[in-house]
Amino acid sequence: MRTRVVAAAVALSTAMGPQAGAAPAVEIPPGVTTGFAVYDRNTGQMTAQHQATMRFRSASIVKILIALDYLNGRGVGTPVPDIDLALLEPMLRSSDDTAASILWDRNGYNSIVQRMVALIGLTETQPPADPNWWGRTAVSASDVVKIYRYLLERAPQQFRDFVLGNLRKATQCATDERDQYFGIPRALPRPWAVKQGWSGYPDPLRGEKCVVTGEGVGADEIDLRSPALHTSGLVGEGDRKIVVVLTLHPEGTPWATAAGRITTLTKSVFAASVRS
Repeated sequence: MRTRVVAAAVALSTAMGPQAGAAPAVEIPPGVTTGFAVYDRNTGQMTAQHQATMRFRSASIVKILIALDYLNGRGVGTPVPDIDLALLEPMLRSSDDTAASILWDRNGYNSIVQRMVALIGLTETQPPADPNWWGRTAVSASDVVKIYRYLLERAPQQFRDFVLGNLRKATQCATDERDQYFGIPRALPRPWAVKQGWSGYPDPLRGEKCVVTGEGVGADEIDLRSPALHTSGLVGEGDRKIVVVLTLHPEGTPWATAAGRITTLTKSVFAASVRS
């Protein structure tokens, strides 16, 4: 049985029954835990949200903060040397873990998250309990919206263009050979800019690796066991919508099953946000 929640404007209670003008219900696949948020930059409102402040392990979404911290450390007007471009570009476009680990180590581990929390004003984001695991940084859907809003509204133009320019070039095949066109890339039409995240899945087996087919906190405070799959990014002309869908799946869930579920969920969440 699918869980149904009303994904409506901030003031609308999920306990309210059907009524004129209410947003449609979003069906959450069985066994899936999710926190999502959609922010409309034209209206300045959250047009859909559910458990938006719940903490999830970030997986690769934290790579946006790693990149921003690197750029802030160098300062406006300072070009990025080729040796660092070779780390930052694949980290942002293809979710390269080795590149992220090098930058995480070089720039101070948890200090990266602490600096970005203070700079952006994040409220649920926390460094990992074990600083060696950057992907266990705690984030919420609400805070991920704030990160994109910072990029669009407050970050220096040079930093905005660099980070979002790379997210607009997200590759279908990630460095680890996962197909990262789930959620936003498969659910919603271009234009979009995305940063995906995943954790807790075995390495791809033969026949499951990506093939380009065209488009289509403390350790006890976040779930570190359930397979995580997250989609986040900017959608529409003028980057009108910020869409964030964070999910956890039952242990043992195959990659393809989780990817299909988050894509269907993202379609439903976005449809609810448009009609709210």
